[in-house]
Amino acid sequence: MACPHVEPANLAKPTPNDSVYREDCTQCFDSIDDPAGLDLCLKCFNGGCVGERQHAKRHSEARGHPLVLNIRRTRKIIERDEPPLKISKLAIAAETETDRYTTTLTVKCLCCGVDDIDVADPLVAPVISGVMSANTFSRKEEVKAWEQELTSCEHILTLRQERYREIASQNLSHCSKCDLNENLWLCLECGNLGCGRAQIGGAQGNGHALAHFNETSHGVAVKLGSITPEGTADVYCYSCDEERVDEDLAVHLANWGIILSQRQKTEKSLTEMQIEQNLRWEFSMTTEDGKELTPLFGPGLTGLKNLGNSCYLASILQCLYDLPSFQRRYSSDLPIPNTSDPGQDLETQLRKIGDGLLSGRYSKPDSEVTVSEHSPEVPHQKGLSPSMLKHLIGRGHTEFSTMRQQDAFELLQHLIKLVTRSKHPAGLGDPTLPMRFVMEQRLQCLSCKKVRYSSNEQDSIFIDVPLDKLPSEDDEPAKYKPVTLQECLERLTSEEVVELTCPACQSKNGFAKRQLFKTFPEVLVVNARKMAVINWVPIKVDVPVIVDDEPFALDDYISKGLQPDEELLPEEAAGSGAPAWTPNAEALAILEAMGFPRVRCEKALHATGNNDSEAAMNWLFEHMEDPDIDTPVNLGGSGGDAAPADPEKMMMLEAMGFSGPKAVKALKETGGDVERAVDWLFNHPDDNGDEAEEEAALNHDSLVGSNELPAKFRLQSIVCHKGTSIHAGHYVAFIRKKLGEETSWVLFNDEKVVKVADVEEMKKTAYVYFFNRV
Repeated sequence: MACPHVEPANLAKPTPNDSVYREDCTQCFDSIDDPAGLDLCLKCFNGGCVGERQHAKRHSEARGHPLVLNIRRTRKIIERDEPPLKISKLAIAAETETDRYTTTLTVKCLCCGVDDIDVADPLVAPVISGVMSANTFSRKEEVKAWEQELTSCEHILTLRQERYREIASQNLSHCSKCDLNENLWLCLECGNLGCGRAQIGGAQGNGHALAHFNETSHGVAVKLGSITPEGTADVYCYSCDEERVDEDLAVHLANWGIILSQRQKTEKSLTEMQIEQNLRWEFSMTTEDGKELTPLFGPGLTGLKNLGNSCYLASILQCLYDLPSFQRRYSSDLPIPNTSDPGQDLETQLRKIGDGLLSGRYSKPDSEVTVSEHSPEVPHQKGLSPSMLKHLIGRGHTEFSTMRQQDAFELLQHLIKLVTRSKHPAGLGDPTLPMRFVMEQRLQCLSCKKVRYSSNEQDSIFIDVPLDKLPSEDDEPAKYKPVTLQECLERLTSEEVVELTCPACQSKNGFAKRQLFKTFPEVLVVNARKMAVINWVPIKVDVPVIVDDEPFALDDYISKGLQPDEELLPEEAAGSGAPAWTPNAEALAILEAMGFPRVRCEKALHATGNNDSEAAMNWLFEHMEDPDIDTPVNLGGSGGDAAPADPEKMMMLEAMGFSGPKAVKALKETGGDVERAVDWLFNHPDDNGDEAEEEAALNHDSLVGSNELPAKFRLQSIVCHKGTSIHAGHYVAFIRKKLGEETSWVLFNDEKVVKVADVEEMKKTAYVYFFNRV
């Protein structure tokens, strides 16, 4: 049927820069797999649901975009009279969407109600074709998830190959030093073929390619089975000991008679094997007698799909949305945000996650899994894909914008920062406020006994877990002595001596330093760092931390504040006198001898008490990726204002049209990097800069948290990690949930949500703890 809105709509195909949301609604998780399908705006390519929430219709009315493409997808039922063909190793080919689904397309006008516009209309057909062939928003993110950000290196750029020689096909069939015929690496310099090292993904190897490098210093090799006709392959530089990219791979392979366009990928790439291994860090999904744990479904029991390396995000989101403050703040009952691009709006995506996790609408068995007597698989959920939120959280961040595995606790801190900066509706407020409290530090000169108190507002504490090895045999993995949470808290709040110059008596004998709680939060977040340095590499070790299931008191750890018989140290004049803090000369020399820059050494000593080079070294390994790691520490001790923004950088930003306060804030948030500051400004258009911060400070209570006693806390949820590095392995969450009349622990393992009977072992090896005040 003809529609009067088609011609004046002036439709155009999506460009490569357009985001096409044709899989799920940008404001909820209704998708093309629902019976009513998804309405995709043919003007701006926003995806909207057709169900009771009517996000497609609301978008159409608000933006004046009447034409939509309804996309509905149904699973094909394939019946085979014969068993499937045996998989050949000649090529790896994934099952396509067309093989699995039937997709129905209908063009509708939401303004005049016409729902059968001709899909072959010349004004509409090219747009439909462009929409269906374009990469969806989530697909672009998934592609990144299976790729690493690799670069070339000097050894590839200056590669000199031996004279052209065509290698016979039989010489490419197995290693030159053994009979292995997979995991083979071709030396691009001389054409030698050697087997790689044994891979965590299961590929065998005797390391003959590495041995060839040690013998000849030929560092650049390519994995034969990973080469694709499109020109991608695993290229490794043994000289750098890093995976690399070779922009001239086709030329380098042609030197040995290998034509790129004739190759077929026959083996998994290193990246695929690494991510597959991350997914294999499986937490037990069975009971002690071997039975599968029963999946759970319902409100607050919805899983999140793993996007490749996103379990760190899923585990933190599950714990945050278990908090009442987050449930209230991002409730689906709130009015829909007025935004032109919901997929790029953080507020909208945080509400979308809240609705998805808490409503229970999407917590149902995967309909594509058929359970029968021949299929023992337990039907878990499909899981919700948090790709839009993940993109927004990582935007402009050097780590979270990548698709590599990340530190879950660092993500929590980053997410708290983003939420705190956001505007909050009247009456709801910042949902991270219950996590905030004040720590008070007391310094006392060892000579004149005068004191100084300083306060610091925090949203979490870091506990240093002692690493005491237990006796073990040489061939057994190291085991560590269990410690209690109370022991860790004692270490956190115990008194230590730091080397400072007293401004009152000028003594260099040092100060006694101790930190205690000035106030307590409603939700106490604890990060348990368990890192050991083995062969100069930081390795996460599993030290059991004993945490009681019953409430425990923190009353002994509250600060008493300034006492009547104590005399305060005089305030130091800004910029006058000698620095109040000088690095320990001996520890500084040890660290510099290890090759660390002086700025980093001073920063590490300042952060760890200035008397232990080993503690400072551990701190350096843990904070290598900090954006401000090379920013000099303030040694003056005056506590004055931060250094003013660079005037030249300020002028550059102001010349682009950004106001002074906004420019100052952007430079402060990005460590003075102009390029990142511009990106930050575009991502925070409503942030008015430091003026807004000052206004918020005036409206902010002078003291967050509460100093009322008793202060009892009980464990509510934990984020657990398996693996030897916090930047690899696998994260899951265990949360205490009310299930009917009983309270039980629930495991959130990506999309899998199951009830567990015992979490004692998991509590011992948790990485992040959430305690509720009771």
